[in-house]
Amino acid sequence: MNSFSMWSLFTSDFVTAIASIVLVVFSVLSWAVMIEKIRLFRLAKRNKPNGNADEVIAPFDKNLWFLAMVAGVAPFIGLFGTVWGVMDSFAAIGLNQSVSIGVIAPGLATALGTTALGLIAAIPAAIGYQVFTKKSDDLYESLSGK
Repeated sequence: MNSFSMWSLFTSDFVTAIASIVLVVFSVLSWAVMIEKIRLFRLAKRNKPNGNADEVIAPFDKNLWFLAMVAGVAPFIGLFGTVWGVMDSFAAIGLNQSVSIGVIAPGLATALGTTALGLIAAIPAAIGYQVFTKKSDDLYESLSGK
């Protein structure tokens, strides 16, 4: 009897496990960047920064590239997992010479799982990138007198 677990959904084979690990790491690092930005902007709100706008704004722009990268790349890693899961389902059909839910479901579940992980990583990163880029631009404009 097969038993389903969320763990097996993301670690059913080496490729799925690597894609899942990369997506989880991207998500955790994205949240770390966003939490740091929240801290910086709260501090800037309490203590208005002074000085050369380009120098003051550097910490606010730091690591925004990472959020943009995760927002752009994570859906493709999730899509790769999707394709891998569908290929696994077709391989199972070929091996079993049968098309039943028990044959195709594991591969499709893996496919949908990696798709979900890709979106879980990409959506907050995309929102964070847009929000913090706008806040950084607004701060730069207020410092440079535009």
